[in-house]
Amino acid sequence: MDVVRQLCWEYRDYLLGHSDEVRHAVLMAYGLESYQALMDGLAEKHARPRRIILLAERDGLPVACGMYHPLSDTDAEIKRVYVRPDARGTGTGRQLSQALITGARADGFSRVFLDTSRLFTDAQRLYESLGFRARGAYADLPEGMAEFLVFYELNL
Repeated sequence: MDVVRQLCWEYRDYLLGHSDEVRHAVLMAYGLESYQALMDGLAEKHARPRRIILLAERDGLPVACGMYHPLSDTDAEIKRVYVRPDARGTGTGRQLSQALITGARADGFSRVFLDTSRLFTDAQRLYESLGFRARGAYADLPEGMAEFLVFYELNL
């Protein structure tokens, strides 16, 4: 679990360094204390059954993570899909996303939701190529947060 937490912190740092817009959105949703609390409870929030954390490795080294948890009996949310920069463009993000979708289907969910930054066009193309459709916000968000994000759903 420590490796996953490390990747999640790298993901947050990556987002904070991306652009002023992304930095603002991250700080709005995940201030330092709230993100630390999220990381402290990560294992419990994504513990089996019907929840999962996946870690991808390349040459025996961790390069990506992703997870999902239930929003309801029928709906799951994919969160914190992060691929280290040196593993991007290798298909790792696609394989990880497909594994999360397959896991959610096997766990009995009929839909999965996710969101990504409006600026992350590569991620948007990936999700759309996997069959996700753009939609409105599917959960309550901090005031002004929705304008920074694109929301997706996939019927399983």
